[in-house]
Amino acid sequence: MQNMREVRTAAQANLEDVFFGQTVILWARWSVIVAGIVLVLWTSTTISHLTQTVPFFLALMAMNFFLHGRYVMGSPPNRTAVMAASFVDLVLITAIVALWPGSHQQGLNNQFFVLYFPVVFAFALVFTRRIEAAYTVIAMAAYVAACAFTGTLPFDLGGDDKTLVMRLVVIAAMGFLGNYYFRIQRDRLARASRGASSGVEDLVANLRPAPARRPVRS
Repeated sequence: MQNMREVRTAAQANLEDVFFGQTVILWARWSVIVAGIVLVLWTSTTISHLTQTVPFFLALMAMNFFLHGRYVMGSPPNRTAVMAASFVDLVLITAIVALWPGSHQQGLNNQFFVLYFPVVFAFALVFTRRIEAAYTVIAMAAYVAACAFTGTLPFDLGGDDKTLVMRLVVIAAMGFLGNYYFRIQRDRLARASRGASSGVEDLVANLRPAPARRPVRS
């Protein structure tokens, strides 16, 4: 009897990507929260500094508790809610970069720019290329705007501008690599649903030596 396989439509693929992939975004957000709180506790020297910086991460924690709780209870957020929460991530991280207490720790001098990396990478693992590219560009623009807002970006093609460009390149690379892996996995699942051989099977078949021919007797 012929083995019947179900072919996924593009709409079904998008829904499955968001359903199974949003756990990556949730855990990426938890990593941002934990890393941020640890750094705040490590670097804070006064109670005033602590009370001014912790609320940024408490807001992220409250949002992620709600979203993760819904996912665990079997009522995960839909595609729009996941995207909206990811944009809130960018807003809060940009606020951390731009509004961190102390003028010497704002904008380009703020080391919390690294928090962009996990959220951009996780987002790229879940959404299609166009949405991922738009999200990555918005993250890069938000960081540039934060640096310009704080006056830490001289725009003189000096060392600070080069530092900014290097950081933007890394953010772009996070989005590209995450989405590249996403497209590989989606193509693999699409081939499997159609009953086609996978890339690994094709590679093994090409590497397998051809059977030896028997000599023809005269």
